[in-house]
Amino acid sequence: MSAESGRRRAAFVLGKIDEILSWEKTKEQEKDVRFVELGEYLCEVRAKQYWKLEKLKSFDEFLEKRFPESRRKAYYLMAIHENLTRVPKQQLREVGWSKAVELVKVARKDGPDFDCTTWLHKAKELPKKGLKGEVEHRLTGKEREPNDIIYFKVYKSQVLADCTS
Repeated sequence: MSAESGRRRAAFVLGKIDEILSWEKTKEQEKDVRFVELGEYLCEVRAKQYWKLEKLKSFDEFLEKRFPESRRKAYYLMAIHENLTRVPKQQLREVGWSKAVELVKVARKDGPDFDCTTWLHKAKELPKKGLKGEVEHRLTGKEREPNDIIYFKVYKSQVLADCTS
């Protein structure tokens, strides 16, 4: 193989990898946008016991089959569907499922008094970490602890200077 054909092959292979990864990323984003629908369907499967059509023993077994890595996300999606009924689906899609999970925590605590407009606005404006802090503050009433720890180095000369003044 000549050096030129080797370079062409390398460029082709690298291009294919980028193409596949780009396609994969698009599919993941599409799945993340369809989380509202998925949660709704999962709730229906559980409620109407559709899992029995596949001769499974339980809904949990159904989830094990469909979500082999972790069933936790499936339960999160179902909680979003069950607890954020007053939030328009399109707006839920815009904030994403991980922020919607944070909103579920507040909705459960507040019940019918849940102010979905305010919390939806916070979810859109804040980064996930900031929203999580707001939710924690709402649930516990405590101010959020800063994550950054600041270290001070004190030299003996500074301590002596303070003591003598």
